[in-house]
Amino acid sequence: MTIKLANQDVEILKILQRDATTSTASIAERINLSQSPCWRRINRLEEDGIIQRRVALLDRAQLGMDVVVFATINLTATGRQNLVSFETEIVNHPEVVECYTMTGIWDYMLKIVTRDIRHYEDFVRNTLTTSPGIRELHSHMAVTEIKNTTELPLDTQL
Repeated sequence: MTIKLANQDVEILKILQRDATTSTASIAERINLSQSPCWRRINRLEEDGIIQRRVALLDRAQLGMDVVVFATINLTATGRQNLVSFETEIVNHPEVVECYTMTGIWDYMLKIVTRDIRHYEDFVRNTLTTSPGIRELHSHMAVTEIKNTTELPLDTQL
């Protein structure tokens, strides 16, 4: 279900997804609203679950995590129990920063971040492929990052 948002709500979301530390006073000033109604709008967006949480985005390269791999996975069987089992297991691996079920020939796609290729190999050999439910795994190494954003396309989709 899609929630219909007022223009001021969309503007608030655009500001916060660029910088979640922006003060309510600053947001209110930028969207021509007094501070109290602006605060109430932000509060409502949080209560409605549109704003899920506010986080700090870290620079992966500066932290020495140079390898990004998109791994495609097929399970040995795709019955409900196998899917649930795999999903329950995969969320416990911090190297897996994103996981999606897929249409087409792959059951899942994972985005995996590690320090270097040796750590990725270790993760695959000693952690990921120890799961009896994985039949097939293909690694697709990212070479150059062209675009990486957490900002949703509010201007074109709302």
